[in-house]
Amino acid sequence: MWVAAAARAALAVLLAEPEPDQALLQLSEADPSPQALPVRAAARLADGWALAETCCDPGDGLDLTRGLAVWVQARLEAAPSDGDPEPTWILEAGDGVGVHADSGLICTSAYARWLLQANLAARIPVGQRLRLRLVLPRGHRLAERTSNAAFGVVDGLALIGTQAETQASADPDQLGRSLELLRVRLADPAHPGDLVLVIGENGLDLAPRLGLPPQLLLKCGNWIGPLLVAAGQGGVRRLLLFGVQGKLVKLAGGIFHTHHHLADGRREVLTALAALEGIEREELLLLHGAATVDAALAGLEARAPDRALRLRRRLAAEIEQRCLEYLRRHQATGPSLGVALFDRSRRIRITGPVGSQLLQALRGVATTTGPGTQATVR
Repeated sequence: MWVAAAARAALAVLLAEPEPDQALLQLSEADPSPQALPVRAAARLADGWALAETCCDPGDGLDLTRGLAVWVQARLEAAPSDGDPEPTWILEAGDGVGVHADSGLICTSAYARWLLQANLAARIPVGQRLRLRLVLPRGHRLAERTSNAAFGVVDGLALIGTQAETQASADPDQLGRSLELLRVRLADPAHPGDLVLVIGENGLDLAPRLGLPPQLLLKCGNWIGPLLVAAGQGGVRRLLLFGVQGKLVKLAGGIFHTHHHLADGRREVLTALAALEGIEREELLLLHGAATVDAALAGLEARAPDRALRLRRRLAAEIEQRCLEYLRRHQATGPSLGVALFDRSRRIRITGPVGSQLLQALRGVATTTGPGTQATVR
């Protein structure tokens, strides 16, 4: 949305229209009425270029891109005259914008492309083409906090939205949807009493590849604590937490709502566990100073593979223990609970003492067909 607004504002400058302080956009095919988005600035540059800036505002959601500056450079050029069906506009990836590692092409969703087409094509003069260059000044740094690399997207943030409205993973409505899905699942007489609580899209994709039955998978957002309690109180017998190590490390510190806007502490938890393993001060400082949990563990593994393995084992065991304590504190005892941790390349790196057993056992649960075989909450 904010890319389209900046692109439209930059085009307005190229068309010699008054410098815009807002851009009117059609945001969906179903609703043609335009909505106004604020534009921070728009101006001409040298060599026929114009530049416009917008700023991401995700509304009430806790979103990684809140406050992210969006720059779009635009230039009109002659359309090809060789008869090829060239598009009327071209979007290029500048600094901080995610591209596919195998092709180098900008990573965009169908909705992002539709949004640009719907709001730009009719305004581009006949016989000309609009070249757009997108820059996200903090895109490189923010992308390190996503799982883009696991999907083959490098160099920055991808334009992969599917609609104008955000779907927050940290709001109470999302929790309500997850709890309702769990309630329906457990009310089914055919449910085996097993549950794989999957943290994130990567886990939802990876779990079936490892043989975990789809009907056992429930994707959750950041409300891990309440879902653990609901599962325990609802009669789940075997519960496997399946997620990326960089997020689930928070559970080892007793943090059961894992959105980064509300609580972090990842490097502190990891460093404390490393100290309990007797790791030396120099390596503790490296762990504490690493940009991500993945980078911290990979760095330690390169220096001392044995100590890295010990730290991973302690991390997984600590997560299992803290989860059991959390369940006892909320009178939700009952399930056998384990954890399986993978990294951003979607490799299982460690399982807890119970998680190792559950991962093998749940792979053998017979799959079924029919409604409710997989639940996804975005």
